[in-house]
Formats: sequence, C-alpha cells, structure tokens
Amino acid sequence: MLVEVNSETDFVARNDLFQGLVKMVAQVALDVGPDVDKIKAAKAGGATVEHALAEGVATIGENLTLRRAGALSVSQGAIGSYVHSSVVDGLGKIGVLVGLESPGKSDELTALGRLVAMHVAASNPQAVDPSGLDPVVVAREKDVLADKFRQQGKPDNVIAKIVESGLKTFYKEACLLEQPYIHDPAKSVAQALKEAEGKVGGPIKVTGFVRFAVGEGIERQEQ
Repeated sequence: MLVEVNSETDFVARNDLFQGLVKMVAQVALDVGPDVDKIKAAKAGGATVEHALAEGVATIGENLTLRRAGALSVSQGAIGSYVHSSVVDGLGKIGVLVGLESPGKSDELTALGRLVAMHVAASNPQAVDPSGLDPVVVAREKDVLADKFRQQGKPDNVIAKIVESGLKTFYKEACLLEQPYIHDPAKSVAQALKEAEGKVGGPIKVTGFVRFAVGEGIERQEQ
C-alpha cells in the first residue's frame, strides 16, 4: 500500500507526530483498501483516521490532507518497493511499488523488485506496456506526428509508416518494459527481467506499478 499525506511545508515531514500519523494511515489503508473516504472513516486506536488527522492539524498547526492511496498485490511472487528522498524508513518524497509475479525465489524477486522500483521512480513510465497506455494519449501522439509530416507535404502512405515508427519511439519513453533500464541502459527493462529469470528461478511478469510523487499535479501558490 502506498499513501500520500500532504502538509503545507517540508519542515513538517521531519516531525515525529506527522511521521507517526502517516504510518498509521498506511497501516489502516492496508486493511481497508485504497479508497480515501473508507480510510478516513476507518477506526485507528479508538478514533477515526479523519479525527486523528484533525487532531494532528491542531497539534502541528498546519493543514494535513490524505490525498490518495494505491494498492498492489500479486498472487505469487513479490512486491518491490522504493522510497526516494526518504526521511525515515518507508517515508519520502517519491514512493513506488512494483508487482512481480513469478514462482521464483521470493528474496531474489524482492531485491529485483526494488531495483525496478528505483527505475520507475527515476523514469516515471506511464504504463507497463503499450496496451496499458490511455488510448486518448496514443491518439494524440499519432495526430501530432501525422500533422508534423503532413505540413512537410509527405503523402499519406508515407505518413502512416512514419507515424508507426514514431509510436515505437514514444513507447520506449512511456512504457516501463520498453524503457532503457537505468541500472544497465544498454538493455530494456524487459530484457533485464528476462536475463534475471535464471537467477530468480522462474519466469517473471510485471503485473503493475504504483508511483506517487508528493504534490504532483497540485497547484502551488508562490509567495
């Protein structure tokens, strides 16, 4: 389970009370699932999570918000995790979970999962593979490429081939399995996982990932 709890300043992230609250929220989320309203309504130590956060606001003196939660599980294998810019174990500015489904050794899978999670933190893919991309995003990419070469006077049959080639480049940027692996850029993530199967002792499938960066997408007021 991965949760994002926002405060107004970075300073609060180093507050022991705040860190305890975030760990409590994550533990409750692990029990009730990633629905934010259900997490807030769930009990933690005799009071609801929402009440505990409100008490935290009163004590710390800053607004605290449970923004989102993401869950990941595998039927067989391991969940790899990585936290970037961590202040303490499990708490930081970027959190990643990666699901590796495999009948192989769980300790090897967990270690490999951490490496892949580090890659996700750095490369920020949009999906595991092209099938997981938002069709609207793919269609927009096609339109941009087609318009570019149409303006250059290329015929439609040539444009179609160029667009397909351009999409392959886009997939290498946007899809986890096709990205150059940050730990060995000469290989794609898919190739690195294939090579790791011998050490792990079985086939490996990436079932999904969750990546949260604190505050991404939030409009900040500059002062």
